[in-house]
Amino acid sequence: MHLTGGSTRLREVRTSDLADSLAVVGDDRVTAWLSFDPLDPAQQADRLAAVVERAAHRPRQEYYLAVTALDNDRLVGVARLGLGRFRSAEVGYAIAHDHWGRGHATDAVGALLAFGFADLGLHRVTAAISPDNAASIRVVRKLGFELEGRMRDHVHAGGRWRDSLLYAKVARGEP
Repeated sequence: MHLTGGSTRLREVRTSDLADSLAVVGDDRVTAWLSFDPLDPAQQADRLAAVVERAAHRPRQEYYLAVTALDNDRLVGVARLGLGRFRSAEVGYAIAHDHWGRGHATDAVGALLAFGFADLGLHRVTAAISPDNAASIRVVRKLGFELEGRMRDHVHAGGRWRDSLLYAKVARGEP
């Protein structure tokens, strides 16, 4: 699986991505916005092995992909499309702190959405975002998501409960 955006490429995650992926899931500046606390190398190694295993399942229920720059194969982030019922999916993404502000999230999620709507025939994609994560809210708004509501105490991370804002994008012009 390879998807290409305007400035990023998405490819399958590999167990050899461990060191680079820790700059994402092991950094509390990044995980402050995610649904889990920072992971240590052993936890992330187990997680990567599970992701690689799930990628082989058929039918596939999850696309958890490495985000790279076009000119480099090193992981700078991850993007996930988890398939649900009724032609729906949930999108998630995280970019290493050193790569914030370069448009990687918008580009990668845009490529993932194009794949989901065109190739997988999705009708609806949602994203759950911390109300304080202004950068991520800008990403989904730029991509045409609309705010649907607030989910109270949706995530427990960092020793506390946190609300999430639910955004959704719906395919238009088809049954």
